[in-house]
Amino acid sequence: MYRAEVKIAVAQISCVLGKVEANLRIIEQFAERAKEGGAELIVFPEMADTGYAMGTIRDHASSWEEGAVPRLRELARKLSLPVICGLSERDHESIYNSQVVISDAGEIMARYRKTHLFRPLPVAEDRCFTAGDRLSDFRLGDFCFGLSICYDLRFPEIYRQLAVAQKVNAFIVSSAWPFPRNEHLRILALARAIENQSYVIVANRVGTDDGVTFCGSSTIIDPSGVALATASSDQEELIQADISTEALAEVRRRNEVLADRRPEIYR
Repeated sequence: MYRAEVKIAVAQISCVLGKVEANLRIIEQFAERAKEGGAELIVFPEMADTGYAMGTIRDHASSWEEGAVPRLRELARKLSLPVICGLSERDHESIYNSQVVISDAGEIMARYRKTHLFRPLPVAEDRCFTAGDRLSDFRLGDFCFGLSICYDLRFPEIYRQLAVAQKVNAFIVSSAWPFPRNEHLRILALARAIENQSYVIVANRVGTDDGVTFCGSSTIIDPSGVALATASSDQEELIQADISTEALAEVRRRNEVLADRRPEIYR
């Protein structure tokens, strides 16, 4: 179905470390607020089920047959609201840092496993997670959304691949991005929007988990690099903005950046 505009909600939340039930209640409250505000899609941060600490994730990660995913499917169906959420995913002996996309009918539309793991101490994601090995996108109306998680934002190759090969025109970033690198988050998100002439939608955490304090600043950026909505650096907030295929087409019409690429000399 053609939809020229979609109202996007971004939930900037804090999590209760290791308390999946408490975090699901937070998610439900924000989803209900988004629905009341007319949102047609809501995005949540990275590891919104367990909180972001490797030891806690190892203890509480679950398969998607149990844990948070069935509850999120029920929530999306009850509210008739598509939900994107960063979650733990246990698959046999492996744990993945994942995103799930759930339709307004409660069906899993897409999934993404974080492909770039943040290795520096004290986080050391590579000691907890298995890296994903493929990119992922999904369609909603006339938009094609590409999925990514936090540290992925530092790797422009995946966004260009999604934009060119998959015709993605809006990028979703679920994140637990910390201080003091908050300015990196802002600049990288702007760059991914401008260079791909695409929307960038960042849902970042606030609060502190295991000594790591997150910098919030969740944002919705348009294809020309204008921030349509931005949250604070330290408070739970719900931000919303309309994304428009007409605005997207106008930016790309004025300057055909993607058409002017010369991939034959980039190798």
